[in-house]
Amino acid sequence: MEKYEELFVSIRKIIRAIDLRSKKLNKVAGITGPQLLIMQELGHVKGITAKDVSTNIHLSQATVTSILDRLEAKHFIKRVRSDSDRRRIALYLTDDGMNALLNAPQPIEDNFVEKFSALKQWEQYQLLSSVEHIAHMMGASNIDAAPVLNIGELTTSELIEK
Repeated sequence: MEKYEELFVSIRKIIRAIDLRSKKLNKVAGITGPQLLIMQELGHVKGITAKDVSTNIHLSQATVTSILDRLEAKHFIKRVRSDSDRRRIALYLTDDGMNALLNAPQPIEDNFVEKFSALKQWEQYQLLSSVEHIAHMMGASNIDAAPVLNIGELTTSELIEK
């Protein structure tokens, strides 16, 4: 097998592991990885705005808004307009949203972070550099992505860009 084929097999294994974890999350908690990420953010910061969520989790505002719409349709979040500033809309988890968040399986990243953190600093830099280089070679350097491994939902604008 050629070296690039071995690399593709490894990349495919990573993609498959992420996909399986995402399916488990959806089956157990009824949410996707990006939905979980947003719900975790709402659980940490009560009354946060969509713009702040977008900034904090490194996803575009359009993507976050689309995900928030789906979470609201599931009654997992609520949007509350401020009395003092009618332009400000605060986001909160509902009781159903809190239950879904509490019942969600641990993200795949938790195990990864533990193992990655155990590596020597030079090894961490080497891995980061190599994966960044792979992303660049695959034309993925400028794709909007949060620091999570779950396969996420794409907005229409993101699909058009690809």
